Amino acid sequence: MNDLLKNTLLRAVHAGADVLKHFFEGTFEVHSKDTLNNLVTEVDKKAEDAIIDVIKSEFPEHFILSEEVGELSTTSNYKWIIDPIDGTVNFAHGIPICCVSIGLERDGEMQMGVVFNPFMNELFFAERGKGAFLNNRKLTVSKNNQIESACLVTGFPYRWVDVGTDPIAVFERFIRLGLPVRRLGSAAIDLCWVAAGRFDGFWEYNLNPWDIAAGYLIIEEAGGRISNFSGDKYSVYDKQTLATNGHIHEQMLEVIKNQA
Repeated sequence: MNDLLKNTLLRAVHAGADVLKHFFEGTFEVHSKDTLNNLVTEVDKKAEDAIIDVIKSEFPEHFILSEEVGELSTTSNYKWIIDPIDGTVNFAHGIPICCVSIGLERDGEMQMGVVFNPFMNELFFAERGKGAFLNNRKLTVSKNNQIESACLVTGFPYRWVDVGTDPIAVFERFIRLGLPVRRLGSAAIDLCWVAAGRFDGFWEYNLNPWDIAAGYLIIEEAGGRISNFSGDKYSVYDKQTLATNGHIHEQMLEVIKNQA
């Protein structure tokens, strides 16, 4: 069963990525969602359809949660959590920092996750208890244990009213420490790059399950730590995300909570 699930997951992510590659830097329709710059393109929907078609061809009874179609609810204990394009704004502007992200949950626990950026040919994959990989190379988070020398990445929400805390104030506290903080525009890639040791830590407010489902498992399987801003056990349905190499996790929590 696990082999079939993994094979279906990889076929699905490649099906979605083929759609992205076909339309990249081409002409397609772009619309706004709830705010002007929260974009959706016709490519999101086409990629989503391609992904779901692959999954449903093997597992028609499985639950689907996807960014554009919403919930295709069933009583199955398997749930596929899909982001057909994570980094849609980047994609719409021809910036190749975007990806397809798919997580597979069973009985409420993430079992497999894949994030594929076809423009950099980087496929991140993790299976619970079996490690995390980039193009078949085993991943390990960075060993840095001092926040003073950390390289961080973050993102900002489109709807500030929903956040409850001022993300700019937190961002300012980190940069006042003299830290390099990047913003790539794709939470899924941010998480994977922490898992790969490129970044030491990532934080963001107001993410959705499809943004982080796959990256969550990839972080953990690479030896990192992920929590909410209270340091509690993480759920992909949380609205606060802190992911680190584990060594600087508590130090980042102190800065976020303004206790440093």
